[in-house]
Amino acid sequence: MGKLLIGALAGAMAMSSVGAAWAQDNSVTLQLKWVTQGQFAGYYVAQAKGFYEEEGLQVEIKPGGPDIAPEQVIAGGGADVITTWMAAGLAARERGVPLVNIAQPFKQSGLLLTCLKEAGVESTEDFKGKTLGVWFFGNEYPFYAWMAKLGYSTDGGPDGVEVLKQAFNVDPLIQKQAACISTMTYNEYGQVLNAGITPEELTVFNYRDEGVGMLEDGLYVLEDSLEDPAFVEKMTKFVRASMKGWEYSRENPEEAAQIVVDNDMTGAMTVEDQLYQVTEANKLAEGSTGVLDEADYQQTVETLLSAVSEENPAITKAPEGAFTHVVTDGL
Repeated sequence: MGKLLIGALAGAMAMSSVGAAWAQDNSVTLQLKWVTQGQFAGYYVAQAKGFYEEEGLQVEIKPGGPDIAPEQVIAGGGADVITTWMAAGLAARERGVPLVNIAQPFKQSGLLLTCLKEAGVESTEDFKGKTLGVWFFGNEYPFYAWMAKLGYSTDGGPDGVEVLKQAFNVDPLIQKQAACISTMTYNEYGQVLNAGITPEELTVFNYRDEGVGMLEDGLYVLEDSLEDPAFVEKMTKFVRASMKGWEYSRENPEEAAQIVVDNDMTGAMTVEDQLYQVTEANKLAEGSTGVLDEADYQQTVETLLSAVSEENPAITKAPEGAFTHVVTDGL
C-alpha cells in the first residue's frame, strides 16, 4: 500500500511538473515602464479581450512606478519582456544589460516641452536664462541632445538654461517654478489644460518636430533569451496579440479606457481621464505593425551620438545588435 501511495504521489508530481512546465513555457511577464494608464491600453485590452489567450499565452502585466526601473527588473529575472524608451534601452545595453528591441508598437513620439507664454517663451531662442523642467531616470536623454543641438549650456547663466529635476507632475509650471516643463501628449499636457491653462497661453515644442525625436515605448528582451527558438515563437505570439490589442483600442477607445480603469488597483483613475490618454496613445501606435523601422532606429542613435557629454551619458558609440526583426518576421 505504501509503495502504491508513493508511486501515485510520484506520478502526480510528475504530471504536476509537466503541467507546470507547460504553463511556464506559455507564460509571459510584461513589466511596464510606468503605472497602469492609457499609455499601455493595447496590452490591457489584449488581456481583457482574450487575444493573449487565443495565442495560448498566460500573460501577467506588472505596472511600473517611480521606484521601478524596467531595465533592472528584467536584468534581475523579474520579467520576460519590458516596455521602455529606446534611449533608456540603449543606455542600459551599453552599461551591461543586454537589451534587444524586438518590436516597436509606438511609431510616433509623444514627448513635449510645454511652456508658458507669459514666462517669455515663444521660440527656442527664448530658452536662454530660463528654468526648464526635465524628467530623469532615462527620460532626460532627448532633452540634453536637444540642448546640445541648440548650443545651450545646461549649467544655467544668461546664455544657458537651468535644469529643474521635475517630478512626474505639472506642479512646476502651475506654480511658476519653471518656464517650461516636460509633458507627454497623452498625460501631463492634458493635466496642464485641466488646471485651467488654455492652449493659447502655451508654447509647445514637440521633440520630433525639433529634430531630436526618439523612439519611445518599445518591447525589449534580454539578448540570451533570443537564442531559444521557443522563446522567439512565444514573443511573436505576444507581439501579435499586443498589436491586435492596440488595433482594438483604436477602434473602441471608450471600452479600452474602461478596461484600463478596471485594471487600476489604486482606484484613483477616472474613465474620462483615461479616455483622453487612450485616444492620444492610440495616435502614437497608429501606423505601426509592431515592426521596428530601421530609419527611426537610426535617427534615435544619431541623435544620442550627436550629444555625447557628461550631461547626456546615454551612449558613447553606435550600438551593435540592439534590435532584431526575428520576432516580428513571424507576424
